[in-house]
Amino acid sequence: MMEKIAKDVGDIQSRLLDHRPVIGAEVRYFVREFEEKRGLREIRLLENVNKTVLETNEQMLPANLQEVSQKLSDISKRLEAANHMAERVQQRELEAQQSPQLQANMEKLKEDWAEFLKEQQRLKEEVDEEHAKAVGEISTRFSEKKKDLAQFSL
Repeated sequence: MMEKIAKDVGDIQSRLLDHRPVIGAEVRYFVREFEEKRGLREIRLLENVNKTVLETNEQMLPANLQEVSQKLSDISKRLEAANHMAERVQQRELEAQQSPQLQANMEKLKEDWAEFLKEQQRLKEEVDEEHAKAVGEISTRFSEKKKDLAQFSL
């Protein structure tokens, strides 16, 4: 009787706690279902994606490379033209700076500017003197008026 109870307990324990046979069966069922029902669909999707990528690489990449190459060539030509124009401007400026006529004109302009600044300083001093005289006269008049007012208020 003890053996039967131990056997029943062992059987109950294996059924309740040992899930390996059930899990194994579920895994086999899942794999079989996936391979049969979804496997071919997944393969077809992957093949379609691969085909699209290959077509894109074959068609788009060369066209884009040619377009980029053409644009780079155009940009290079424009840069060369801009560099040439800049060099010409610099050459003209250098020639103009080295010209004796220009040097003489620049010296004349510097002298005229210095003369102009001296004249402006002289005019400023005149205005400052006139202002100081006017302030002095007004101060004197104000003092006189203040004395006159003080006499009348007494």
